Amino acid sequence: MTHFRQKPGSRSASKRLKHPFPDIAAFSAVVRALIMKNPLGCTSYFTHWRNYPPVMPVRERYTAKFVYLNAKGKQVGSSSEVYNSAEGYEIGNASMITNMANITAHRGKVTHLQESDLFSAILKCHDPSGELYFVSLARDRITVSSYESDVILKTVEKWAGTVPELR
Repeated sequence: MTHFRQKPGSRSASKRLKHPFPDIAAFSAVVRALIMKNPLGCTSYFTHWRNYPPVMPVRERYTAKFVYLNAKGKQVGSSSEVYNSAEGYEIGNASMITNMANITAHRGKVTHLQESDLFSAILKCHDPSGELYFVSLARDRITVSSYESDVILKTVEKWAGTVPELR
């Protein structure tokens, strides 16, 4: 089973991944599975005259990093682009690689540094006990926060232990 280290102060625990997610596809698959398959057994709830799903994304952030190289291979520029969806990340990467005005302005060939890209998603979960908590997934770690019951942490640890990308 995957073990998380609890942080002092607020009720949160995190685990650094042995191997970061290799790409956006692997990361998105884990996030989608957590939302769609609901392996944590979360429940929908009603509050403030609105129904909420058992697991819902609160924030997503995808950062793509680029470098511009001149004809001699020397770096002449760099940039990073931040997107709020995996789809935006994919479309944005393609547009950065083909953006002739940007390439001309940097006077170099653009290269996408995929291994330096950052991904994160924060999901709000509603436990059957009525407690709300957050599961944050990043390229190199997973964090559980704002929980009170240790049962919630154990449930997330157990689930993370079954997901190869989170071991």
